[in-house]
Amino acid sequence: MALIPATILTGFLGAGKTTLLNRILHEPHGYKIAVIENEFGQENIDNEILVQESREQIIEMNNGCICCTVRGDLIMGLTDLARRRAARELQFDRVVIETTGLANPGPVAQTFFIDEEVASEYLVDAVVTVVDARHAMHQLDTYEEAQRQIGFADKLLLSKTDLVDGEAVEELIARLRRINPRAPIVTSDFGKVAISEVLDLRGFNLNDKLELDPDFMQAEAHAHDHAHEHDHACGEHCDHEHHDHHHGHHSDNIAAFVFQSDRPFLPEKLDEYLGSIVQVYGPRMLRYKGVLWMDGADRKVIFQGVHQLMGTDIGAKWGENEPKASKMVFIGQNLPKETFILGLKQCLV
Repeated sequence: MALIPATILTGFLGAGKTTLLNRILHEPHGYKIAVIENEFGQENIDNEILVQESREQIIEMNNGCICCTVRGDLIMGLTDLARRRAARELQFDRVVIETTGLANPGPVAQTFFIDEEVASEYLVDAVVTVVDARHAMHQLDTYEEAQRQIGFADKLLLSKTDLVDGEAVEELIARLRRINPRAPIVTSDFGKVAISEVLDLRGFNLNDKLELDPDFMQAEAHAHDHAHEHDHACGEHCDHEHHDHHHGHHSDNIAAFVFQSDRPFLPEKLDEYLGSIVQVYGPRMLRYKGVLWMDGADRKVIFQGVHQLMGTDIGAKWGENEPKASKMVFIGQNLPKETFILGLKQCLV
């Protein structure tokens, strides 16, 4: 049996997750989806959708979707759903899990790797984060969980962009890209985003594409050149990464950086080094991914991870005219960028 793809839907309080979920549960999109509300605290869609007195945890919607409230243990909720599906009591072919607005999506994603029963039935398709364009700047300044939700995302859906001016949206997008250059950003109007922007994104797949925002790459290159030019003896208007006055008032704990090299890695050295940094910094490493050129290998090596959980896979062959190079992105909380880059350089041929 094929694994059931699971989408983890996250976003801060009031961002518009409920609007999106209501559409999934009511719209005639033709998908059979189980929507799981992982409930803690006040924020839920019960009042709007479920009959309050009902003790039934699973409600079948008239568009073929089912809505299931899991109070507490997500593992039990997922395994129960899978068992009922196998027994043909329920019909669904994908799952959307709503995390509460204050939650860190990390543990939810890890559930799919750590629990064997869950891992044998489901795979994570993507983490999708809904971002409230009007309040996100303040939330990112105030709550680390808001930054985590951005850093973890495979896709970012911007809601309420009609309530703020274009300049504010641009500033927010630039900030989101610094935190997470991996995740494409879609501006959605009150949950009217196409369902295809939410499902079947394969954001957790080990594929040999590492899509990074080109603006971010340009900014990284610019900062890198600047650092060499000035060699840290810069005045207050210098724009390189340590003195980023332009965005100085938003110094997020969670940020991304990229390592690139056109020299191959020594496999044993790199394995050992990645193992050691994951042991030390794993809890602070949200998401990381790379497409690697290994010495003596004619195929790409893909690696990615979530916190301490790291996986590698063999990718496609390098094309005849394709320049061989390695590219890695790390998204994490106060990671020592220079230390990582120095260590990775020492693993090159």
